[in-house]
Amino acid sequence: MAEGVLGLGAGASSLNNELIEKLKTAEKASTVTPLETQIEDITGEAGESEKIAEIIAKANSLLDSIKTFDLYVSGGVTAFDQKIANTSGTAAVFDAIAEGTLNEGTTNVTISTLAKRDVFQSSAVDGATKDIDIDSGDLTIALAGSDGLYSTSYTFDTTGKTYDELVSAINLNSNLTASLEQVGDDSYKLVVKSAESGIANALQITGAASYSLGYTSDVAGTIETVGANIQEATNLSATVNGIAYNVSSNVITVDGGLKITAVEEGDSTISIEKDTSTIESTLQLFVAEYNQLVGLVEDELYSSVSKIEDKSTLRTMMSGIKDKLFGSYGTSDDLNIFNFGFEINKNGLLSIDSEKLTNAVENNIDDLKSLFLGVAEDEGLGTQLKTYLDDLDSFDGLLTSYQSNMDSRKESLEEERDNAIEDLDNKYALLSQQFAAYGAIISQFEAQFSGLKLMIEQSTSG
Repeated sequence: MAEGVLGLGAGASSLNNELIEKLKTAEKASTVTPLETQIEDITGEAGESEKIAEIIAKANSLLDSIKTFDLYVSGGVTAFDQKIANTSGTAAVFDAIAEGTLNEGTTNVTISTLAKRDVFQSSAVDGATKDIDIDSGDLTIALAGSDGLYSTSYTFDTTGKTYDELVSAINLNSNLTASLEQVGDDSYKLVVKSAESGIANALQITGAASYSLGYTSDVAGTIETVGANIQEATNLSATVNGIAYNVSSNVITVDGGLKITAVEEGDSTISIEKDTSTIESTLQLFVAEYNQLVGLVEDELYSSVSKIEDKSTLRTMMSGIKDKLFGSYGTSDDLNIFNFGFEINKNGLLSIDSEKLTNAVENNIDDLKSLFLGVAEDEGLGTQLKTYLDDLDSFDGLLTSYQSNMDSRKESLEEERDNAIEDLDNKYALLSQQFAAYGAIISQFEAQFSGLKLMIEQSTSG
C-alpha cells in the first residue's frame, strides 16, 4: 500500500522550498531578466552609454581640430594668421598682445637707459637699536609727480614706533615700499623705495626723523645725505625703429600690439613674418579625426551586435557633418575641399594630396582662406562646421538629447525592474506561507490516516 496521503506527507518541505524557488526562477526569467538585459545593454562594457560617450568624445576631438579654421576663433588667431618671430640681442624681450594683430616686418630696438625706481637707505643701526622706539618725530616722504614739484607727500610719525613698525606703516601706502635689510652681522638699514619706476616717482625724504635716521644731514631734515639716495629714479630711454621713447615703464607696446620689455642697455631686433607651415599638419589632423569618427559611427550603424538604440540620430549627425564638409563655398560658391587636394575613397574616408595642398598654400592662399573662413555674411566651411559640431553637444544638441533620453530610458528600466523584483518577492513570500499552511494540513491528514491504517490492519489480522 502507498505511504502517506496521495504520496505527499514528507514531501511538504520540498513543496515549500525547491518547488517555490524553481517557480520563482522561471518567472524571474520572463519578467525581471529581460529588463536587466536591457539595462546591461545601456550600462555594461561596450554598452550604449560607453559607445555614445566615445562618439561624443570623438566629435569633440573633430571640433578641436577645426577650431583654428573658424572665422570667429577665440583669441582671433586663425590658422591663416599665425606668425613666426626671430629675435636677436638681449636688451629686450618681446611678446604679443594678440598674435593676429602683429604687423610683419623687422623692429629694431635700442635701450639707452632703463626705467628705475628711486631707492633710499638709512644709516646703519645695530640689533638693539632697531628694536627700540625711534621717537624722532615725523618722517615725510614726497613724490616728484609729473611736474617735479613734490607736491604729494606722506607723513609718518615715528613716536612709539620701532624700525619694524615704521616699515609696516610705510608699506600701507601703495606708492611706497619699505624694508629693514640686514647688511652686516649686527647691522641694519631702513630701505625706502618708490613703488613705481620713472622720474615722476622720485622721492624726497625730509622731516625731523629723516636726520636721526640718516636720510638728511641737517637737524632740520632738509639737506639730503650724500649716499642716502643709492639709486635715482630714471625713465626708460629707448628708440624703436628710430622713434624715441622716454617713459616711466620698462614696458612699451608698439606697432600692432608688439610688447617690448627692456631688460638691459643695448640693442635687440625682432623679425615677424607669416607662418603657414601649420596649415597642412592641422588639416591632416582634421582628416584623421574625421575618418576615426566615420569608422566609429559606421561600426555602430552596421553592426548586428550594436547596443545603440536610436541609430537615426547618428545618421542625422553624420549627414549634417558631410553637408558642411562637402558643400560649396566662396563668393561664387565655386570652392570646395576637392579643389585643394582633398580626396575621398569608396569607403567615404578622406585623404589629402600633400603636393596639391602645398601648392595651394603657396600660390592660392586667399581662396583656401575663403573656403575655410569665409566672411561674416558668407561663412566658410571651417566656420560653419565648427558651429555645427559645437551645437551637437550643446544644451539641446543632437548628442546631448540622445544622452539625456538614454539616461531617462535607463532610469525607467531600473524602476520597472525594481518594481518587478518587489512584486515577485511579495508573490512568492505569500506562496511560501500558503504552502506552509498546506504542509500542516497534509501532516494532519497523515496522522489521521496512520490511525485508520492501524485499525484496518488490526481488523484484518484476526
